[in-house]
Formats: sequence, C-alpha cells, structure tokens
Amino acid sequence: MKRHIPNAITCANLFSGCIGIVFAFKGDLQTAAYFVILSGVFDFFDGMVARLLNVKSAIGKDLDSLADMVSFGFLPGVIMFQLLKVSDYSSEYLPYLGFFITVFSALRLAKFNNDERQTEDFIGLNTPMNTLFICSLPFIAVDYPQIIGSTILLLATTAITSFLLVSEIKIFSLKFSNLSWAKNKIKFIFLILSAILIAVLQFAAIPFVLVIYIALSILHFRGESNPLKQI
Repeated sequence: MKRHIPNAITCANLFSGCIGIVFAFKGDLQTAAYFVILSGVFDFFDGMVARLLNVKSAIGKDLDSLADMVSFGFLPGVIMFQLLKVSDYSSEYLPYLGFFITVFSALRLAKFNNDERQTEDFIGLNTPMNTLFICSLPFIAVDYPQIIGSTILLLATTAITSFLLVSEIKIFSLKFSNLSWAKNKIKFIFLILSAILIAVLQFAAIPFVLVIYIALSILHFRGESNPLKQI
C-alpha cells in the first residue's frame, strides 16, 4: 500500500495543474497561479515521501515528469498565451509564441530524465521555479500594467526563460536530505532571503527571487570547483 502513496501525491500535482489550466483559459490567471502553488507543494512532497518510505521507482519518476509537464509546462504556456493576447502590440497569431515555454519545458524534463549529472542538482532552470516566475506576472500586472502589458517584455521573457530551461547552468536543488546547516547552507540562505522579499513585496518579489536563485547557484558551484576553497 505504501508504494502507492508518493504516486497519489504526484497525481494530486497533476490534478491541481489541470484545474489551473481551466482557470487560465478562462482568463482567471491569479486563481490559476494558486493552483500552481498547490501543485508545487505536492511536487515537493512526493519525492520526499518516496525517499522516506524507500519506495522510489521508475514508474514514479516517469509519472512525476508527466505531471510536471502539465502543471509546470503546459500551464505556464497558457498563462503567457493569455498575457500576450492582451498585450499592447498583440495580433491574432503572436500569443501562440507563449507556448515556446511549454515546448522548452518538455525538452527540459526529457533532458532531466536522461541526464545522469542531475541526480542531486539541476542543469538548467527547473520547471517549477520557472512556472512560479511566470505565474507572478499577472499579480505584478495589477500594479504595473504598462510593464507587464508590454509585448516586447513578454516575448523577451519567453525567450530568456526558454533558454534557461535548457541551459547548462548548474542550479542547486531545494530538496533536503537532512537539515544540516553545513550541508544545506546555500539552500537556507536562499530560503531566508526569499522569505524576506516575499514578506515585503509579495508576488512582486518572485522575479528577484529567481535572479537570486540563479546568482547563488552560479556562485555556489563556482566556489565548489575552486581548488583554493579547500585550503
């Protein structure tokens, strides 16, 4: 029975993503974002539960990627599609470019499943973090409609995030195997900084959180590869 628990949590991730897509197609992007957050919670705990119960399996790994493709691949593409539909220089066909996020998310997930370098950390931006960033845009648009309503900015965002998904930038994982400060210092620093920013700026903090995540990852892994660090 216990071997089915992680997969059930993964299916909850998938179910939440499906509901989020319905709201996104209706134009209710903020409600869609809340379902993304719920999917992210399920995505965090399915792997943790699998490790705790020692029931990791190939089927579970494939199911996780399939669920992520919906919640963190298709859903952010729909959100970008909807944002481009109401942007300042929109046309009949231009919004479909938002689905490049979906395409590159699929490439990123396929790469992750077959890349032996990504057993502990990521090569390229992970799809949940990218989706969280995309989902913050409708909230930011409430206070800054002219910025988020810019077609050029949205297309640039689509291009940059698509590149980051399949890039060779090494990104640290936020999943904990233990709570040791020494072994997880970079994760704790990131979470503390993120919590402060979100408390102050709310959803407007997410772009800054993404930048900090990438910057800390670059600094962290550059330090690891520096032989002088051990002296």
